[in-house]
Amino acid sequence: MKGIPMQTGVLRVLRATAASWWRHKELRRTGQSAQARQLERDTVLRDLGYLRQAATLPNAHVICGKGGTFIHLGWTTVSTFAPIERLPLAALAVARGMPVTDVIAFATLPRVARGGSVDPDHSGAGRSVSLTTYIDMVEKLGARITNDPRNSRST
Repeated sequence: MKGIPMQTGVLRVLRATAASWWRHKELRRTGQSAQARQLERDTVLRDLGYLRQAATLPNAHVICGKGGTFIHLGWTTVSTFAPIERLPLAALAVARGMPVTDVIAFATLPRVARGGSVDPDHSGAGRSVSLTTYIDMVEKLGARITNDPRNSRST
């Protein structure tokens, strides 16, 4: 029975979010409560579908950056221009274990040096670092390196 509180909490957040939409509020204000309730139900069911899909897809992730928050589900992307705290669906997906990618952190990574020349001050975009240093940095941000040259070194 441990899953029931989380499910109840998820539904509570999705219902509150759907009810707060300006369109639904306007329908209620103009006396069209039945239509507002139907649209809210449809919204909650759609968002639950996104959460279910996110739980089953191995590469689903939340992207946070200067341009907003995005839930990437393969062919489908759910987005907003607000930070993750303002997209309840993304916050719920993260709470349920979906990984988060911070595109700002990746965008500020330095360049990989060519020919062995490395900037002594490699703390920011436009600077250069060695490939192994770069790989160490991106791994700390959560990237998975599929062709890591360090794995092919002989010992």
